[in-house]
Amino acid sequence: MRSGFFAFAFVSLMLASQAFAGDAEIKAGQAVIDGQLKALIADDGAKAYSFAAPNVKQVFPTVDAFMNMVTNGYPPVRKPRSYSFGKVEQTGPGSIVQQVLIIGPDGKDYEAVYTLQQQPDGTFQITGCSLRASNSLST
Repeated sequence: MRSGFFAFAFVSLMLASQAFAGDAEIKAGQAVIDGQLKALIADDGAKAYSFAAPNVKQVFPTVDAFMNMVTNGYPPVRKPRSYSFGKVEQTGPGSIVQQVLIIGPDGKDYEAVYTLQQQPDGTFQITGCSLRASNSLST
């Protein structure tokens, strides 16, 4: 009976450590998004670009190309009045989808959905972002 208890305790401990690892990954992903948004607000294109994953850098191979894309295609992300984190989902090991609720420079509500992937060095980088106007956002 004792060995059954220890096996149960071990499995419970392993499941708890996986939950904490997920929380740590989510916080790391949110820190990346927050860092990029702060860099965009500060007009620090090089720093904002540093948070982009290799797949993004392949499509936008220079800081200028990246900043042009963000400025022209994502004005609420480029200069948000404010933002907060909404729903998050860990879609697999090292893969996160994070909702960001944004009030754009025009005062309207937007929802940005970021995808992030853990890189071989353990850091998270942004693999994509979709943006839509929204009248009713949920967290």
